[in-house]
Amino acid sequence: MLHGRIVESRLESAVLKDNPLGDPHVRDVLVYLPPGYDEGDARYPTVTMLPGFAATHRSVLGFSPWKPNTVERFDAQIVAGECPPAILVLPDCMTRWGGSQFVDSAATGAYQTYLAEEVLPHVDATFRTIPKREARAVVGRSSGGFGALRLGLDRPDVVAVVGSHAGDAAFDVSMRPMLLPAAIAIAAAGGLEAFAERVVDGGPRGGMEFDGVFVLASSAAYAPEPAAPAPHCALPMDLRTGELLEEPWARWRAHDPVTLIPEREEAVAQLAYVFLDAGNRDEHGLHFAARQLADALHAAGAPRVQLEEYDGGHRGTSYRYERSLPLLIGALEQA
Repeated sequence: MLHGRIVESRLESAVLKDNPLGDPHVRDVLVYLPPGYDEGDARYPTVTMLPGFAATHRSVLGFSPWKPNTVERFDAQIVAGECPPAILVLPDCMTRWGGSQFVDSAATGAYQTYLAEEVLPHVDATFRTIPKREARAVVGRSSGGFGALRLGLDRPDVVAVVGSHAGDAAFDVSMRPMLLPAAIAIAAAGGLEAFAERVVDGGPRGGMEFDGVFVLASSAAYAPEPAAPAPHCALPMDLRTGELLEEPWARWRAHDPVTLIPEREEAVAQLAYVFLDAGNRDEHGLHFAARQLADALHAAGAPRVQLEEYDGGHRGTSYRYERSLPLLIGALEQA
């Protein structure tokens, strides 16, 4: 039982209207209000939480009869005095390919702009937030961690604190191995257009097709080609030979936070705190990525970076929010 409460707010997006995939532009924004919100007029810092690939804002609220979900754990930490109260913002950034990677793309839609210029102002206008960057954090897992890093690097005007749990980065290490199984699955379906049409009917069938749809979604985010036939993107590998295609892969790498950090020293300097973690047996090598991120952030002059590794892999790690949320909120400006 929550001591705070969940509010379901609805937002009609101008930037997502007429998006290339025809995905809905009217979206739900789930908002957690902490205990005590209804008893006073205090204002609260906010934490925007971004889910991993193929997960939605509602996944964070996933019910289990055996253990509390992420919001229930956070609620209990507030009640126990283990964490300052804050408002959690759970936005819907899903696309028909399973995820937007939370960036602006001519092939999917302007999802980073949606977050920065529509979701956050909507929450500020609707709830008693502290409406300033110093009181806003963003955090996510896997692709959500990538989205959190990118929001901090691209839009330091809207957030000051970033958390990334095994966030996608160091693409040469973490993403490149997925290209071969993805090529096998996409080729077996008859090519990219055929795979894109089939995979939305019931989702990916097995691990190779999951890699395939992830590479499809990532290509649409990182290497869009709006004038090309659907799905309007360039794959970074040859489906016949499996060879890496240098030009599309360079476009992928241009989105890699490890690549961007040295180019964004001014943004990095504005980040009050960055929390990074990953399991030491991450199946995608994202613990290597977290180490590279920490090194790059330190080299770029980040004021405060915390890197933690724990025993585990990539999945089943939502419990790590119990560690990150108190730290992230502790770094935010309070009312």
